[in-house]
Formats: sequence, C-alpha cells, structure tokens
Amino acid sequence: MAISLLAENPAGWAQHSFDELLRLPREEREALQLAALKLRFARMREKVPALQTLAAKQGVESIEKISDVLPVCFDHRVLKNYPLSILENRDFKRLTSWLNKLTMHDLLKVDLEGLSTIDGWLDRLTDYGMLIGTSSGTTGKLSFVPRSRDELSSWRASYLAVNYASSGVDSEKVKLPMFSAVYRGGHQMMLKIQSLFAADMAGGEEHWHTLYSGTMPADLMALSGKLQAAEERGEIEQLGLDPALLEQRTLILEQGRRKEADMEAWFGKLVEEFRGHRVKIGAPFAELYRLAKAGTEKGLKPSFAEGSVLMGGGGMKGYKDAPDNWEEIITDFFGIPKISNMYGFSECIGHMPMCDHGFFHFFPYAIPLVLDADATELPREGVQTGRLAVVDLLAETYWGGFISGDEVTMHWDEQCPCGWGGPRIEKNVRRYSEAEGGDDKITCAGSAQAYNEFMDFVAGEA
Repeated sequence: MAISLLAENPAGWAQHSFDELLRLPREEREALQLAALKLRFARMREKVPALQTLAAKQGVESIEKISDVLPVCFDHRVLKNYPLSILENRDFKRLTSWLNKLTMHDLLKVDLEGLSTIDGWLDRLTDYGMLIGTSSGTTGKLSFVPRSRDELSSWRASYLAVNYASSGVDSEKVKLPMFSAVYRGGHQMMLKIQSLFAADMAGGEEHWHTLYSGTMPADLMALSGKLQAAEERGEIEQLGLDPALLEQRTLILEQGRRKEADMEAWFGKLVEEFRGHRVKIGAPFAELYRLAKAGTEKGLKPSFAEGSVLMGGGGMKGYKDAPDNWEEIITDFFGIPKISNMYGFSECIGHMPMCDHGFFHFFPYAIPLVLDADATELPREGVQTGRLAVVDLLAETYWGGFISGDEVTMHWDEQCPCGWGGPRIEKNVRRYSEAEGGDDKITCAGSAQAYNEFMDFVAGEA
C-alpha cells in the first residue's frame, strides 16, 4: 500500500516502517526529497549563521535541483573548526559563541557561570535543550554536532528502524537483554545514542549490561594527546587542569590496564547467566573478534536461544592481523548466524541498515551524493565510486548537508537482490585520511576562496 509523506515534515517520514520507506519508487522518492530540500534550505538560510554566510559567499539563493546543494554542504571538519586554545583554556564563552553559528537555537542565553570542564559545559547545554554529540577526538580535536531535543523524536524513530531493518528485531515490541562493550554514558556520539535509547530497547536499565558503569569524560578525549605528552615530560601539573579531571584520567588508565579481565567478567556473565536466552550483543568488530578468539582458546561455547542478535561495527580498527574469515569465526563462536550492521557518521541522524546481500541502504530522509576528486557530483546512475556527501533532512535546527571523509561505492539501480529499494553502498567503506596516511583533503564545490573565507568565519570570533 502506498504511503503519504509530506515534504514539509521529513521528521514524520521516520515514523513509517522501514520496509515502506525502502520501497518508495525512485521517481517519487527523489521528487519528495527535492521538495523537502528546497523548503529546508529556504527555512534555514537566514537562521543558521554558518549556512547564511556560506550561501552568500557561494551565491546560492535557492535549490532547484539536488546537485545545487553541493556548494553549501559543509566540509565535515567545520564541526571542529575552532581554535584549539578555546578548549585548552576552557574558554566556554568563546566556545559557545562558535557553536552558536551552527544552530538555529540561541545558545548565547545559556548560563555559563562556574563551568570548569567540557563535560560540565555539555551538561549545561543539555539542560538548555541541546543534545550535543562529539566525535572521538582521534584527530586531536573534538567535533561538536549541534543536535537538540527538537530532533529527538525522529532520531529515536530512525535509530529503532535501522536496528529493526538490520537485525530483524522490532525493539518496540520485543525487548531483549542487551550487552554493550562500552561505557554507560558520555557525550561521544555512539555513547550518547546508547544512553538515550539502549535501556528502552532492552526493556529497562536493569536489562542493559555495559562493560563499565561510568561515563567517558569528553575532557579526556579532547586532551588525550596533550596529556600523554605532558606525562612523558613529567609536566602534568603544569597544565593547571582541574584535579577532578586528573583523578578521572587515573581511573581511566587503571581501567585500561585491567580491560582484558573486565571483558572476561562481562562476557562471563553473558555466557553463564544468559545461557538459553535470547540476547542482543553489541560491540566493535575488533572486540567481538577478541572475545571469540579468547573464548575459543579457553574452551568456552556460548549457547543462546534462536533469534539472538549480534550487532557490530567500526571495522577491525586496532586489530591488524585478523584473518580474512574473522566474521565467520565470530558467528561460529557465538552461535548466531549473522552479524547485523549499519553505517552512518556522527553528523547525520539517519543511519543505513545493511541488507543480507552486504549493502547499506539509504532511507529517504538521507539524500546521498557521490563526488569526484574536484567535488563535482558523479552521475546518479549505475555504479559510482567517490566521496560521499549526505543531506540529512532529519536535522531540523542545524544544517544537515555534509561532505564526509568517506569513500564509498554507490549502486544507484533499484535491483538489490534483498528486495529493498533506494540507493545503496557496498560495505567496503574507507576513510580517506586513513588510506592516504594523513589529513583528509577536500576540494569543496563552488569557489575555493569563498569556502576558505567561510571556514575562517566559523573559526573566528562571533
């Protein structure tokens, strides 16, 4: 049966079932996306300062076709385009002024009195109605995604939908005990998603079992490199950091030293107490492989009920010598026939479920574009390999157009053997920065000078 979707309300699209969304005919889907994109750009152009500046510099006044959006898509690094000294000096007034350029919300009204940590600042913004998610800070700077409670309903619906599509389990109706090899909370985007939705999906806090009960401090993620260098020089005290932060770091380092034992205890509880039960297990692929390898060596053999779920992601980061058949080793050990998977990145709300044929499918509220080395859109037909850009229509209070750091192979035809429609990408996604051994270099669409001036505007004083 056909479904009715309104261009004026992309958030409402997320309330429909995933199979309905993935079966929209291409002509209908792209016409709807373009209509929604026109409205979204017109609404935000004068209300998000960064978008207003970029649109003016690039001479984009309206959107007439999907490719028109490229000159006003943000380089994903814009979300960390602030002077590092702001974080190092805990200058939360300047940091708030910087973030204020990226949202329709007036963050200058937030009371910043008495703040001494990044986590405290993010908690204060949460009290104001924001739901800021950060990157992991592996490049030396945290990205800050200016999401808010305005996006929460569609965020929840889309996250449950992508889990249902990839795993076959509807968490609205079926509550499975969940085991997550992560911290209980934190502002890093994956941890924030877990803290917002996992307990509800599991049927309550008592049914969500995390590796650690605490939170991962954003301050430590932001300053990890600097702290390590200072410690090696014996200059930690000279940094003048909050003693509570240094105490947190000591606890995190101690956890790191006993991680293997903690993982064994966490996993032992899973294996012994939930033998014969349906469960949902989530962890990075590398951790799942470590568990499978160590468990096999110790003669352990989990025995979970049919319908249990393995959720993985993140590639094999941190495990370079894994065999080619590492996925088979994991599924054989856990006795669960497949590893459910999804693809996404922090800037976008809507993630893409992986089908049984190894493709990640885009829901209609995420408009994908594939770019060549000059940031020109490649044809929306056949099979194309290039840089992925996405316009996230679920981003209601910040601009959702981003050029990512990922190279993908896109299939535009509607003939996936799984039966789902829509554009889809192969699972062999790679990061440009990792493959090229350095910083990701993006040649942005439109005028290079205009874009450089825009980046200077974002980084500069409010």
